[in-house]
Amino acid sequence: MIKGTTKLLGVIGSPIEHSLSPVMHNAAIAELGVDYVYLAMPVKPADLEVALAGFAAINLRGFSVTIPHKQAIMPFLSEISPIAQAVGAVNTVWHTGTSWAGTNTDVEGFVAPLKAYNRDWSQTVAVILGAGGAARAVVAGCAELGIQEIHVIGRNRQKLDAFQQSWVNSAVPVPAIHTWEKVPQLISQANLLVNTTPVGMHPQVDQMPVSAAEMKNLNAGAIAYDLIYTPNPTQFLKVAAEMGATAIDGLEMLVQQGATALQMWLQQPVPVDVMRQSLTQHLGLKVKN
Repeated sequence: MIKGTTKLLGVIGSPIEHSLSPVMHNAAIAELGVDYVYLAMPVKPADLEVALAGFAAINLRGFSVTIPHKQAIMPFLSEISPIAQAVGAVNTVWHTGTSWAGTNTDVEGFVAPLKAYNRDWSQTVAVILGAGGAARAVVAGCAELGIQEIHVIGRNRQKLDAFQQSWVNSAVPVPAIHTWEKVPQLISQANLLVNTTPVGMHPQVDQMPVSAAEMKNLNAGAIAYDLIYTPNPTQFLKVAAEMGATAIDGLEMLVQQGATALQMWLQQPVPVDVMRQSLTQHLGLKVKN
């Protein structure tokens, strides 16, 4: 029940109507019985600064950040965590009492399902498709796992060079960069193949970031990880599974980054299983054993 005492959390973006964050956060809030509500809040880029002032005025406790604000919000924060500084993006913000502070939980969200494999990652070859904002969290996550050989594939050489240069003064190993024609060669070397591009997302559900012929180079026993969570599985993951690879979809990353954020805001453990179940039910997915 929403009352006069109910404390506010939310997610900002433009557009934001498609966000699944309210589904999983409010399911967790209901399970915990805490006096909070989590809202989707449309904020246009030009309105970001005034929105932050408004959030402070109404005592909003914290909020998630999605496209296109993850980098744009950083100049308005008085404190940014080291991991968010390294990634160059913020996805979780909280109020300190006097100002706003931010961090990035996408990295924790990305590595969470990989940590379940409890392996020595130091000899792993990671190949990342795409060099946008999502790829930054994946590079940082690979470094956190201890992966030393990280390859990033993109289509624009200038953007790739800028991407690589941005890691030079960070604690993260500088990834190797490659243009798209290197895909077949690098897939054959990959133990971990990650799609960070939007190719294959609804409604283009039959598309893949790489061709089926190129996927035939993937080693059986490799891990194929797609950050897309709908459709589930993507065509990319279907073909990877046919090659004998282990498939991981983006739903768990969404759940884990959200759970990490909610735990920070509430300062108490949160029911991750409830968050996951709320999304699988909402999306009409079969619950995985």
